[in-house]
Amino acid sequence: MTPDRDADDLLAVGRVGKPHGLRGEVSVEPLTDTPERFDPGTVLLSDAGELTVVTSRRHQRRFLIGFEGVGDRSAAEELRGAILFVKAEDLPELPEGSFWPHDLEGCEVVTESGARVGVISEVLRNPANDLWVTERGMIPAVKEVVVEVDLDARRVVIRDVPGLLEGA
Repeated sequence: MTPDRDADDLLAVGRVGKPHGLRGEVSVEPLTDTPERFDPGTVLLSDAGELTVVTSRRHQRRFLIGFEGVGDRSAAEELRGAILFVKAEDLPELPEGSFWPHDLEGCEVVTESGARVGVISEVLRNPANDLWVTERGMIPAVKEVVVEVDLDARRVVIRDVPGLLEGA
C-alpha cells in the first residue's frame, strides 16, 4: 500500500522487514542504488506517515534503521512490510545520458527505420548494463543499441540490430 499521494510523485526506496533487537530498529531491504537515502536525518514516507531516520547501518545486504518515535520492538513490528518512499522531486540530478528507471518506464520504443518495438514496461538492473523490457523482448541499454532517449516526447529510438528482438 502506498501513502495517500499521487503514485507518480513517489519512488519506493525500501521495504521494512522484521524488527532487530529490543530498541525499535528494523531491517530494511533497499530498493535503491542510493544508500544515502537511509542516512540519519532523512525523512521517508510510508503508510505510517513520515519516518525520520535516527540511526542507520549496513547489515549484510540490508540496513538496520532506527526511526524517530519507534522506540521498542512492538512499535518496530507495526512497521513490518511497510514500503518506504521518497518524493520524486527530491532525486538528485543525473549526469548527461543517464536516466532514472521510473523515467524510462512507459516510453515508446521504435527502431531507426520507424518500426514500433513497444513500450518499456520495466527496467532490470544488471551488472553489465540495464535491460529495458518491452513486449517484443529486452533491449540492452548500451550506446551501441540506443540511439536517442527523448523523455519529453516519451520516446526511445534504437538501432535495427538483427536478432535483437523477438519476431525481428
